[in-house]
Amino acid sequence: MAEQARAEENKKRSLRPLGRLTPYVMRYRGLVAGALMSLALAAITSLALPLAVRRMIDHGFTQSDGRFINSYFAMLMVMAIVLAVASALRYYFVITIGERIVADLRRDVFSHVTRLSPSFFDVNQSGEIVSRLTADTTQIKSAVGATASVALRNLILCIGAMGMMIVTSPKLSSLVIGAIPLIVFPLVAFGRSVRKRSRAAQDTLADASAFANETIAATRTVQAFNGEDAAATRYGTAVESAYEAARAAIRSRALLTGIAITLIFGSVVAVLWFGAHSVLAGTLSAGTLGQFLLYAVISAGSLGALSEVWGELSQAAGAADRLTEILDEVSPITAPASPEPLPSPSRGRVEFSGVHFAYPSRPGKSALHGLSFAITPGETVAIVGPSGAGKSTVFSLLLRFYDPQQGSVKIDGVDAQLTTPDELRQRIAIVPQDVTIFAASIHDNIAFGRPGASRDEVRAAALAAQADEFIARLDQGYETEVGERGITLSGGQRQRIAIARAILKNAPVLLLDEATSALDAESETLVQKALDGLVDGRTTLVIAHRLATVLKADRILVMDQGRVVEEGTHQSLIRHGGIYARLARLQFDAANEDVLAAAK
Repeated sequence: MAEQARAEENKKRSLRPLGRLTPYVMRYRGLVAGALMSLALAAITSLALPLAVRRMIDHGFTQSDGRFINSYFAMLMVMAIVLAVASALRYYFVITIGERIVADLRRDVFSHVTRLSPSFFDVNQSGEIVSRLTADTTQIKSAVGATASVALRNLILCIGAMGMMIVTSPKLSSLVIGAIPLIVFPLVAFGRSVRKRSRAAQDTLADASAFANETIAATRTVQAFNGEDAAATRYGTAVESAYEAARAAIRSRALLTGIAITLIFGSVVAVLWFGAHSVLAGTLSAGTLGQFLLYAVISAGSLGALSEVWGELSQAAGAADRLTEILDEVSPITAPASPEPLPSPSRGRVEFSGVHFAYPSRPGKSALHGLSFAITPGETVAIVGPSGAGKSTVFSLLLRFYDPQQGSVKIDGVDAQLTTPDELRQRIAIVPQDVTIFAASIHDNIAFGRPGASRDEVRAAALAAQADEFIARLDQGYETEVGERGITLSGGQRQRIAIARAILKNAPVLLLDEATSALDAESETLVQKALDGLVDGRTTLVIAHRLATVLKADRILVMDQGRVVEEGTHQSLIRHGGIYARLARLQFDAANEDVLAAAK
């Protein structure tokens, strides 16, 4: 039902989404003025040609005046040069406008996407969004550039030729004008069908692109499970669906073009037949009929070209619709009209008060139930518990990726919803379990924690993170490119770069999310040493499944089903005999059994 409603809305709106591009066009008034002037000059030159033809037929041939014909052919040559120059200028201006507008549009869409809350990405695939940034903007570039200029040129020619047809022969013109509704209405009706089918083709292609993006990013996993054939089959099916959707759009465009040409040139033939009989009757001169015929051909050709252009503009409208959907997406995470500043200097106090939260993608399943706790400045608090207890959700709310449905999250006594997200996140550094490393140099990856940091500052952060030693062994040191997602680095190296990034940011609140869970013993020792230096003097929250990493914590919060069910130190929680004691017994007993087995 939702898809049907959207299709009906698409029919109603026709080319309206292209109107959203008007502000982008108006940024470059100089280029637009140049394009319009060159378009007008080319159209006027084209419309002047039939006048010259009429005078030659009626005067040059009848009087056998060679000089008269020579002068008119010379004039036609000059007009041809003017038309060539005007066409060249038109091409330059309109293509430049198209490139410039699409560059601005891509930048604005990307900037907007990066500021949307994670709830948007919970239900939208990143590959599909990238498809909109690439394929859809390319479609718009074609429309705003070449297609729009062709449409405007043919519109000017069509209107101008019709006007000159009326001046030339009102009687013949009345026949042509009477046929216009019979031509235009089918074009508009089929144009809507083309737009709907084009939108469907673009959506299907975006789904295929999203799957390709996801699969290529996980190539090693695909190969490890011998999943190449399954992935290729699924992608092939998606591409075939995109092809079928595109073919449906092509069929609509082909039918539109055929109907347009039949109607337009059928009307021209009918008018020519009537005009020929008028010449035979002596009520119309041969030159006048020739002039009228040329204007009719220009008008018909322009209208036929408009029918083809309409299909291309319909495709571009579908692309613009998809892009404006992103631009119209409103993030629920915004700064208030009058944000409350965080105290300076920051103390690093963190407080959750009666927090109830459910993810927007799963509104019926609560992740936190009345969660309350407070962390004093400089305290290190570990959060442990079984999977699904709500540990990572605490970090997401603290970073204000989401807002709670009830309760409050405070930093230094200020509700996170009352300050700006930028200022809030400026006071928090995170070392995640799944480290994000960009396809850039090691220097740029570390400096991501504080853009504009000097080389000395970056190196100092790397030294503190126990990373400088392995970086120095690389061929290009800090300028070494690490590949997509840091594929050329080991897990421990990526983790230490993430720690260096957090050290460089120098935020008063530190979040550690399973920072050593996937490391070997040697890497864990180095990373733990780096973390010890990072934690010093900061308010630190640590999520850990491996309880051996939280023994140094000042306090341990045990979560289960979105609530804090136990709180204390390692020893007190062991004595309590609750969930923590059970988790500790499972882990430490298993570890002891492994040691004994290895000894045997």
